[in-house]
Amino acid sequence: MSGLTSIIIPTFNGLHLLRTCVDHIRAYTEVPYEIIVVDNGSRDGTGEYCLREKLLLISLPDNTGFPVACNRGLRMASGDQLLLLNNDVFVSPRWLTLLLEALYSREEIGIVGPVTNYASGIQQVKAGYTDITGYIHEAERWNVTNPGRWQEVNRIVGLCYLFKRTVMNRVGLLDEMFSPGHYEDDDYCYRARLGGFKLLVAGNVLVHHEGSASFRNRFPGGFQDLIERNRKRFVEKWNVDPLQFIEERGDAS
Repeated sequence: MSGLTSIIIPTFNGLHLLRTCVDHIRAYTEVPYEIIVVDNGSRDGTGEYCLREKLLLISLPDNTGFPVACNRGLRMASGDQLLLLNNDVFVSPRWLTLLLEALYSREEIGIVGPVTNYASGIQQVKAGYTDITGYIHEAERWNVTNPGRWQEVNRIVGLCYLFKRTVMNRVGLLDEMFSPGHYEDDDYCYRARLGGFKLLVAGNVLVHHEGSASFRNRFPGGFQDLIERNRKRFVEKWNVDPLQFIEERGDAS
């Protein structure tokens, strides 16, 4: 492993989450990193917070959605590794060190992700904590070097999504057809695998996920409609149903 990891955090009116997200990165990251916040037109003081905290900031006038925001961050990123992180994900001790161990364990590994309390597929695990203090205590025990807990998969959920720059060089950026979000991560995984990369879930890294906070905030009535629309777009693009794709692999929970 080498150099800097660029952590790209898209956000929309989520300052209360972003603060905790950034605080956890700063408290629990022991390897070189930069934080790039892509603000999707927030009106809650996000921009002022980022400037005050000396975070790299891309300020967009309107909410363009997750894939567009990620792509803006990826274009600005200078890291050897690129990490897309939801603003409602809170990391824990040794998280990035251990994810990088998994990422560089084999040359063909292109994308890795952690396990979490809230996700679709096999990345969701049963966690015993009930609050953030309890989460950190649990993660202290959970987050240890253990290649036996790595699992090769065909899909990594985009909530905490670490990949080598060589993946982006070969595969490109996220497909903005999936804006404002959902299935852009499945699409990127599919393209990475077509490009010859393998994907790994690092079962020895636990992150906390609040769960689709921004999407439910923006689409309170049409959340499922949005997911279904983008599933159809994936099918039209690849002639593969990602739901069947998940179930066949045993990734569905």
